[in-house]
Amino acid sequence: MKKYFSTPRLTLINTGHLEGISFLLLLFIAMPLKYMWDMPRAVTLVGSIHGILFIAFVSVLWDAKRKIPLSMKTGIICFLLSIIPFGTFFLGRAVKG
Repeated sequence: MKKYFSTPRLTLINTGHLEGISFLLLLFIAMPLKYMWDMPRAVTLVGSIHGILFIAFVSVLWDAKRKIPLSMKTGIICFLLSIIPFGTFFLGRAVKG
């Protein structure tokens, strides 16, 4: 596990991937369970996990902006990728290295 978070760049990319997976689970599994099969607890559980991972991603992004360093433009692109479905899977391209 250590090698996946050994540098600020890898920490940012891998935290982004975890956040992206939680976002997709929320959109494509939990939301349909809530609205099609009347199971609102799925959104509560997955939404909470996604919220924690989103906050973690933003804090890692903030830290990476200082340590790598990332330009303001790259930081904004990384943040925007985090609010677009499948966006965080392109973080590696945004923070080339």
